[in-house]
Amino acid sequence: IRPIARPHRPRDMARKPRQKPLTARDYQMLAEFRYQLRQFLLFSEKAARATGLAPRHHQALLAIKGGAGTVGELAARLGIQPNSAASVVNRLAAAMLVRRKPDLQDRRRIRLALSPAAERRLEDLTLVHRTELKRLAALWEPLLKALADSGGRPAAAPRRRLR
Repeated sequence: IRPIARPHRPRDMARKPRQKPLTARDYQMLAEFRYQLRQFLLFSEKAARATGLAPRHHQALLAIKGGAGTVGELAARLGIQPNSAASVVNRLAAAMLVRRKPDLQDRRRIRLALSPAAERRLEDLTLVHRTELKRLAALWEPLLKALADSGGRPAAAPRRRLR
């Protein structure tokens, strides 16, 4: 399992000297990027609810499938405290979506695994998300390129509401 990368903290970024002055376009691009991210998150939450899962439970199942094998790793992936992650795992276990298993190398540690029902639900949701991300790629590509180019101008990307 790969170590979980910690996101940059805003105060760390604030210490770096700016390369060149920010423009109105820089703020517009960042605002548009955050808008598009939020629209995708709303889509994801709606898709999870349509399958009978709370969005946080969908995130937890995806994190476990993606390699968060312990409650501590799950907490880091979800950005929550370990006791909150344990509560999420308790609810998923009660719904028969997650199983706890002893770690074979370290008996003090408990590993998390998805049940077959969780695997099926997660596969359905992941296919829906993959389709949506493919649709969004055309919208996001110019925006991400412009953000990466520090001050470049993106091709005009139309604002569309996610279905």
